[in-house]
Amino acid sequence: QVQLVESGGGLGQAGGSLRLSCAASGYIFSDYAMAWFRQAPGKEREFVAVISWIATTVDYADSVKGRFTISRDNAKNTLYLQMNSLKPEDTAVYFCAASGRGIGRTVFEYTYWGQGTQVTVSA
Repeated sequence: QVQLVESGGGLGQAGGSLRLSCAASGYIFSDYAMAWFRQAPGKEREFVAVISWIATTVDYADSVKGRFTISRDNAKNTLYLQMNSLKPEDTAVYFCAASGRGIGRTVFEYTYWGQGTQVTVSA
């Protein structure tokens, strides 16, 4: 049974930092590209960042470039998102996702999804 479990969300302050984790099980983690998406209330789920199978390639949404860093530890089957210089507009539920199709930016390219973790950034 495939499971993606996010953790590390919570309340942060503008200008501060949070680190999200996503623990994967039930499939071969290193065979899949991994990504973070987010969804704010009343908005569609949007791409945040993606990392390739062995972390040779990363891609970021313009809104987080230079502030967020995606990484993975294939030995621990875990994906990370380091979020620095937080802004109130980063407030959303953050989801991790796995794709066997490459490092895409659309939700349709991702097979497995976590349940999400709430990130709230106060001004």
